[in-house]
Amino acid sequence: MHIVQLTSAHPRTDARVFHKQCCSLAEAGAKVTLVVADGLGDETKNGVEIRDVGRSDGRVGRMALSSKRVYSLAKTLEADLYHLHDPELIPWGLMLSRSKVPVVFDAHEDLPAQIATKHYLPKPARSILAGVASLGERLAFPKFSGLIGATPEITGKLRSHHRTTQLIANYPKRDEFAPPQERDPRFALFVGSMSRIRGIAELADAMQHTNANHKLHLVGPMANDGIAERVASSAGSERIVTFGSVSREAVAQQMRGAACGIVTFLEAPNHLNAQPNKLFEYMSAGIPVVASHFPLWRELIEGANCGLCVDPANPRAIAEAIDWVFDNPEEAAQMGRRGRAAIEEGLNWETQAEELLAFYGRLGAES
Repeated sequence: MHIVQLTSAHPRTDARVFHKQCCSLAEAGAKVTLVVADGLGDETKNGVEIRDVGRSDGRVGRMALSSKRVYSLAKTLEADLYHLHDPELIPWGLMLSRSKVPVVFDAHEDLPAQIATKHYLPKPARSILAGVASLGERLAFPKFSGLIGATPEITGKLRSHHRTTQLIANYPKRDEFAPPQERDPRFALFVGSMSRIRGIAELADAMQHTNANHKLHLVGPMANDGIAERVASSAGSERIVTFGSVSREAVAQQMRGAACGIVTFLEAPNHLNAQPNKLFEYMSAGIPVVASHFPLWRELIEGANCGLCVDPANPRAIAEAIDWVFDNPEEAAQMGRRGRAAIEEGLNWETQAEELLAFYGRLGAES
């Protein structure tokens, strides 16, 4: 079975695309080719053949030029199934479906809801573009062989377009962030892409209200929405250390020293029913979570009793939660152990890899 996965926007080391899907498929014995557009060249990594079509400058260049090049290369490959990961690839996926090979679209986000939070779009244009995106999904999605959703909410919406739809959740690999025998909790931690809508400004401001010896590590890239300058100018900046993008191994090392993992996204249509990677990765690492008090997140975190839920727009509430974790180490450790147990008992990628292979089989791509 030759699975060709396509992305024009994600990096070749993306957690969901490469580390989870491509690598687990290769481990299961499939031939896997990942077509990317990052300009880093071709390579074979972890049994996955990575083919690079080159990088295009700017969003328009990526959406128009990179996506076409990804399609042009993909159609030359002898695939048993194509798996697409970016909305700009949808028209090209419809072209690929003419080859009679199964074509799957994987919705990582609710695109119409996501458009409503794009800072670089004028506000009047957002609702118009969200409506156009919604119409495009209704027209295009039924023509795919099948659809995949990253969360229950997204999957439910996709099923209104196509009955052959599968939830493949963003759970972590069971052992990637396994907690060490001895912990040394020294700082609060945020891992992932950072932007204003993800509550990073409020998190930075929270640090001015924490106990003076408490620190925050920010690990990941910062968006070009002014968030880097906002963090630097925050009154809490002296207690913050930023690291930028790091390897998965370096993320694991950060988690070993974390007292808690932070995921205080602000309220937005695309956040309320999201299931961020980092939420489950913190649980996998055995550290308590401080998260937004959205109903879905509260149900998960308080149901497992593995963290604290707060108002993400309230820096003082975030600060109180961070201080509580540091000031109550045994209770916090118990929260971390309960989160880890939930991962071991079922919220892990290994269960999703089995679902993915079974889904491919239902579409006719047999191993």
